[in-house]
Amino acid sequence: MIAIPGYTSDGERMVFIITGKVYHEWNGDTEVHVLIAAPDEDTAVRNTLNALANEGYSEADLDQIGMISEIPDEEPHASAYQTALEGEVAIVKLSGDGGF
Repeated sequence: MIAIPGYTSDGERMVFIITGKVYHEWNGDTEVHVLIAAPDEDTAVRNTLNALANEGYSEADLDQIGMISEIPDEEPHASAYQTALEGEVAIVKLSGDGGF
Protein backbone atom coordinates (compact mmCIF):
# COMPACT_ATOMS: atom_id res chain seq x y z
CA MET A 1 0.00 0.00 0.00
CA ILE A 2 1.25 3.47 -0.87
CA ALA A 3 0.88 6.13 1.82
CA ILE A 4 -1.04 9.15 0.58
CA PRO A 5 -0.36 12.39 2.49
CA GLY A 6 -3.46 13.55 4.36
CA TYR A 7 -5.06 10.10 4.57
CA THR A 8 -4.94 7.40 7.23
CA SER A 9 -3.85 3.85 6.45
CA ASP A 10 -7.57 3.03 6.06
CA GLY A 11 -7.91 5.58 3.27
CA GLU A 12 -9.83 8.08 5.41
CA ARG A 13 -8.92 11.77 5.41
CA MET A 14 -6.94 12.91 8.45
CA VAL A 15 -9.07 15.27 10.52
CA PHE A 16 -7.38 17.39 13.16
CA ILE A 17 -9.00 19.20 16.07
CA ILE A 18 -7.31 22.39 17.23
CA THR A 19 -8.42 24.09 20.44
CA GLY A 20 -7.73 27.61 21.54
CA LYS A 21 -8.97 31.11 22.17
CA VAL A 22 -9.60 33.71 19.50
CA TYR A 23 -10.15 37.43 19.75
CA HIS A 24 -12.57 39.47 17.66
CA GLU A 25 -12.37 43.26 17.76
CA TRP A 26 -16.13 43.72 18.35
CA ASN A 27 -17.09 40.52 20.17
CA GLY A 28 -14.13 39.97 22.52
CA ASP A 29 -12.56 36.57 23.06
CA THR A 30 -14.10 33.14 22.48
CA GLU A 31 -12.99 29.56 23.04
CA VAL A 32 -13.02 27.55 19.81
CA HIS A 33 -12.55 24.02 18.53
CA VAL A 34 -11.51 23.91 14.89
CA LEU A 35 -11.90 20.70 12.88
CA ILE A 36 -9.92 20.56 9.67
CA ALA A 37 -8.72 17.93 7.22
CA ALA A 38 -5.05 18.37 6.35
CA PRO A 39 -2.05 16.27 5.33
CA ASP A 40 -0.06 17.23 8.46
CA GLU A 41 -0.15 19.32 11.64
CA ASP A 42 1.73 22.28 10.15
CA THR A 43 -0.75 22.59 7.29
CA ALA A 44 -3.67 22.20 9.70
CA VAL A 45 -2.40 25.04 11.91
CA ARG A 46 -1.60 27.33 8.96
CA ASN A 47 -5.02 26.76 7.34
CA THR A 48 -6.77 27.20 10.69
CA LEU A 49 -5.09 30.57 11.25
CA ASN A 50 -6.06 31.67 7.72
CA ALA A 51 -9.68 30.60 8.26
CA LEU A 52 -9.88 32.41 11.59
CA ALA A 53 -8.45 35.57 10.01
CA ASN A 54 -11.03 35.31 7.22
CA GLU A 55 -13.75 35.14 9.90
CA GLY A 56 -12.53 38.46 11.33
CA TYR A 57 -10.51 37.21 14.29
CA SER A 58 -7.50 39.45 14.84
CA GLU A 59 -5.65 37.14 17.24
CA ALA A 60 -5.56 33.43 18.01
CA ASP A 61 -3.93 31.55 20.88
CA LEU A 62 -3.99 27.90 19.82
CA ASP A 63 -3.52 25.52 22.76
CA GLN A 64 -3.67 21.94 21.51
CA ILE A 65 -3.82 19.90 18.34
CA GLY A 66 -4.85 16.29 17.96
CA MET A 67 -6.27 13.92 15.38
CA ILE A 68 -9.83 12.63 15.45
CA SER A 69 -9.94 8.99 14.42
CA GLU A 70 -13.71 8.48 14.33
CA ILE A 71 -16.91 10.47 14.00
CA PRO A 72 -17.78 12.24 17.28
CA ASP A 73 -20.99 11.06 18.95
CA GLU A 74 -22.45 14.44 19.82
CA GLU A 75 -23.20 17.74 18.14
CA PRO A 76 -21.82 20.16 17.21
CA HIS A 77 -18.63 18.16 16.71
CA ALA A 78 -20.31 15.43 14.61
CA SER A 79 -21.44 17.98 12.02
CA ALA A 80 -18.10 19.78 12.21
CA TYR A 81 -16.30 16.48 11.52
CA GLN A 82 -18.43 15.93 8.41
CA THR A 83 -17.74 19.51 7.29
CA ALA A 84 -14.00 18.90 7.66
CA LEU A 85 -14.25 15.67 5.62
CA GLU A 86 -15.88 17.74 2.87
CA GLY A 87 -12.79 19.98 2.76
CA GLU A 88 -14.04 22.97 4.71
CA VAL A 89 -12.76 24.38 7.99
CA ALA A 90 -15.30 23.90 10.79
CA ILE A 91 -15.12 26.43 13.64
CA VAL A 92 -17.07 25.46 16.77
CA LYS A 93 -17.49 28.44 19.10
CA LEU A 94 -17.90 27.52 22.76
CA SER A 95 -20.07 29.68 24.98
CA GLY A 96 -18.73 31.18 28.18
CA ASP A 97 -20.77 28.84 30.41
CA GLY A 98 -19.14 25.64 29.16
CA GLY A 99 -21.92 24.85 26.67
CA PHE A 100 -21.96 25.08 22.90
